[in-house]
Amino acid sequence: MTAELEITDLVVGEGKEAVKGALITAHYVGTLLDGTQFDSSYDRGRPFQCVIGTGRVIKGWDIGIIGMKVGGKRRLAVPAHLAYGERQMGPHIAPNSDLNFEIELLEVLTRDE
Repeated sequence: MTAELEITDLVVGEGKEAVKGALITAHYVGTLLDGTQFDSSYDRGRPFQCVIGTGRVIKGWDIGIIGMKVGGKRRLAVPAHLAYGERQMGPHIAPNSDLNFEIELLEVLTRDE
């Protein structure tokens, strides 16, 4: 994997655009480069919510979700330095792991709503 974040739109959404500081609701699947799944909001049965672009999630998400539109699906290939870096995360994510995410954006809420 390269040192840069790779963003691939699988489905371009037509809804509201994710902007810095927005509360997003998304479903996602996270996998290691060998295809091993380490996390999935689908498996938990509820979507994930976070404020985007403010350091609450890994940098790869903060960068990779901005500009995405509701209804869209995007694949993010996140190099380790934009993921968890040198930290071990749980039993599956070793230090310096590059990660892949497939994200489906369900909702975007901004402060003016």
